[in-house]
Amino acid sequence: MPRPVRIRTVELLEDFKVRLDFTDNTSREIDLEPYLHGPIFEPIRTNTQVFRSVQVDARMGTIRWENGADIDPDVLYKGILPAWMEEDENREKHADAP
Repeated sequence: MPRPVRIRTVELLEDFKVRLDFTDNTSREIDLEPYLHGPIFEPIRTNTQVFRSVQVDARMGTIRWENGADIDPDVLYKGILPAWMEEDENREKHADAP
């Protein structure tokens, strides 16, 4: 079974954008703003200094903040929509259905 791809480094860009280097030697620029949803992410969303304290958790292969918030590396690697966005899209689809 192949090893899962994990985050090796994070580089801060502008606003909520970061460049992530993955263990398969790929790199992606990602806007993290859509992922910073919910109470645990509130201080990260509202305080630039807190956001900029992001680090790679080498043990888990993901990015994390000091308050314990993290984002699943598979979600970031595969570009999966955050769960709250999927829920909103599903609600909109059902609301538009005849």
